[in-house]
Amino acid sequence: MKPLLSGVLLGCSLLVSVQAFYSPSDDVVELNPSSFNREVIQSDNLWLIEFYAPWCGHCQRLTPDWKKAATALKGIVKVGAVDADQHKSLGGQYGVSGFPTIKIFGGNKNKPEQYQGGRTSQAIVEAAMSALRELVKDRLSGKSGSSGYSKQQSEGGSEKDVVELTDDNFDKMVLHSDDVWLVEFFAPWCGHCKNLEPEWAAAASAVKEQTKGKVRLGAVDATVHQAVSSRYGVRGFPTIKIFRKGEEPEDYQGGRSRRDIIERALDLFSDNAPVPELLEILNEDLLKKTCEDSQLCIIGILPHILDTGASGRNSYLDVMAKLADKYKKKMWGWLWAEAGSQMDLEASLGIGGFGYPAMAAINLRKMKFALLKGSFSETGIHEFLRELSVGRGSTATLGGGVLPKIHSVEAWDGKDGQLPEEEDYDLSDVELDDDFDKKIEL
Repeated sequence: MKPLLSGVLLGCSLLVSVQAFYSPSDDVVELNPSSFNREVIQSDNLWLIEFYAPWCGHCQRLTPDWKKAATALKGIVKVGAVDADQHKSLGGQYGVSGFPTIKIFGGNKNKPEQYQGGRTSQAIVEAAMSALRELVKDRLSGKSGSSGYSKQQSEGGSEKDVVELTDDNFDKMVLHSDDVWLVEFFAPWCGHCKNLEPEWAAAASAVKEQTKGKVRLGAVDATVHQAVSSRYGVRGFPTIKIFRKGEEPEDYQGGRSRRDIIERALDLFSDNAPVPELLEILNEDLLKKTCEDSQLCIIGILPHILDTGASGRNSYLDVMAKLADKYKKKMWGWLWAEAGSQMDLEASLGIGGFGYPAMAAINLRKMKFALLKGSFSETGIHEFLRELSVGRGSTATLGGGVLPKIHSVEAWDGKDGQLPEEEDYDLSDVELDDDFDKKIEL
């Protein structure tokens, strides 16, 4: 029994030695989900954080240099470590997929930078000092990266992305609004609330941009604003509820990551958003207004009215309208033009003069476009747009990077086309020679 017992003890000691990367006597701060928000996210300090796994050989080799760098940076830059094998959710929040992963948490704690430098203590210290200089420069220029709800602001700095809601402003801001609201009821001492805070803030910024403010994220300190919290039966923290005008609030049942929150918010936006208007390209201003505010503009070039008649054209427009409804939460612009009415645009897309109906997706900001290769049908267009949505599909530069000339045209009147009327000519006084008469007789 003694050899077996000694073997077990030796195995345990080896396991402890592998897992115990950092001890309290080291200058490296071991972090976990409950301490991460308090120590890092809510801190004004610059942090270098290693996400590691105890079984990872590269992590084991990095340990002495990481400790040495932490000692050199003591009192200047904070150096931490997260066992991302044990705390997978924390690593997942920051896209950690390999070990070791090192991230720099600077001015904007919600958007850490990936460390790409060497794995020596010297390289780590130099990168930390460089990041510190950038942080100081940003503060001198007036930029702020604080991440608390009370300081979360949009890029323009004019409005908060997470709206602070109170007993006094709740009804006016939420209940009387035409927008959809996701509201978090939190308590400052709540650990789960602290873990949610950076996710909620990041989601608020993304949702605000992608829905153009039609879905908003708010937060209520339920320990202070007890009237509104008790009205909605808030008993645990965090509690998240969905508010839509004229409807009873709904409990949020989704995940607590920023991805889950954004996905639910976009679903809510899609449910409530009107179908994008399908507009005919009548002039340059209309095209620019529609496309410059959208990530993509979907443009159909339809056959001439004489080739299809009104019913044929309307069938093509119906297909586009159905796809606009299907993809309405993308907030894309939807336009169409009659073949031949915008020849410069067609030429820049490489579809001029043939192959109608045709379709292109244009990113006017980047002056890039992609062409529909499949059929002009619900299935064909859906596959085309789905590929674009996931970042696949070939693209080209639009017209050499310059917007082609857009011509001003009259709007289609919704009717069948008519051939131009021939003019009547009086030929009574025209003398025809004998040769012409003979040709007529033949």
